[in-house]
Amino acid sequence: MMRHLVMFRRLPAVAVDLELEQHLVARMQRLPEQIDFIRGWTVAANELDRPICWDYLLDSSFDDAAAVERYLPHPAHQALVKDLKQYFEWVAVDYTC
Repeated sequence: MMRHLVMFRRLPAVAVDLELEQHLVARMQRLPEQIDFIRGWTVAANELDRPICWDYLLDSSFDDAAAVERYLPHPAHQALVKDLKQYFEWVAVDYTC
């Protein structure tokens, strides 16, 4: 099993737009409906206001590294990434569990 973790935070130069943010997060939450080889998927908002914290976490799992490699260029994922880039920056970690 391969875990794919991504942390998101609002871009510093972008004004907070809660309606847009909620829309983007909802789209993230629905992505497994479009990609049937995602095995696990959780999108969570940060709950503590600390400078070190990022705003959201995506915790996902796939059968293996090859499945992650299929996921990254998937059209549904790429369409979401295009819109996320306007509002968020992110970092990712992929590891075998």
